Order: sequence, then C-alpha cells, then structure tokens
Amino acid sequence: MVKVQMKRVYNDAHDDGIRILVDRVWPRGISKEKAALDYWEKQVGPTTELRKWFNHDPDKFEDFKKKYKQELQSGAQKDALDTIKHIMKESNQDITLIYAAKDETYNHVVILKEILNECI
Repeated sequence: MVKVQMKRVYNDAHDDGIRILVDRVWPRGISKEKAALDYWEKQVGPTTELRKWFNHDPDKFEDFKKKYKQELQSGAQKDALDTIKHIMKESNQDITLIYAAKDETYNHVVILKEILNECI
C-alpha cells in the first residue's frame, strides 16, 4: 500500500520514495542536488495571497484549511493536485511531500497529505 508522508526539504532524503516539492517558491539555501526531488509541483501550493494572509498563524488554520481546499478545486492548483494523484496511482511507490516551512503542524502540506490519503 502506498504511503504519503511529509518532510522538510532541509532534512536528508532517506527512504522517501518519490519526492515532490509542493511549495511555490524554491527553498532558501538548498541546491537541486541536496533537495533530491523527483518533481516540483509548485502550482499545488496556496496562492501567495492566501499564504501571506495565513502566515502560519495557528488561530487561522481552520479558515486557511477551508480556503486552501477551495483553491484546490479549480485551475492550475487542481491540475497540479491531479498530477500528484496520477503519480501516486501510476508509480505505486511511497510519496513524500517536500516543503520548506519551519512549522510542521500548521502548513498546507498537512492538508495536502490528508487529501491524498483519502485517495489511497
């Protein structure tokens, strides 16, 4: 069974399966070699406006989650999410969602992981 996990880009790649960066902006101080990515689905990240509004504020997380899920239902964000789902289905390998945020609890990757786990 395919497993979806999440990991900060600053942590070493180890037993990650397919590594997909899901941030819109390239992480600071990381080379492409160090990132060891298989894909960069930047369009799946929240819009700049939503990301700035949220600013990793735990008090805004539930509202952020609703707004982000709405964003993922159309346009380039939906296409990118569909691409990740396709990769999961076709590869039959574990997927690691890679991100740069320091906060490992209140970020968009937690939401993405939840959505993708529903597809398994």
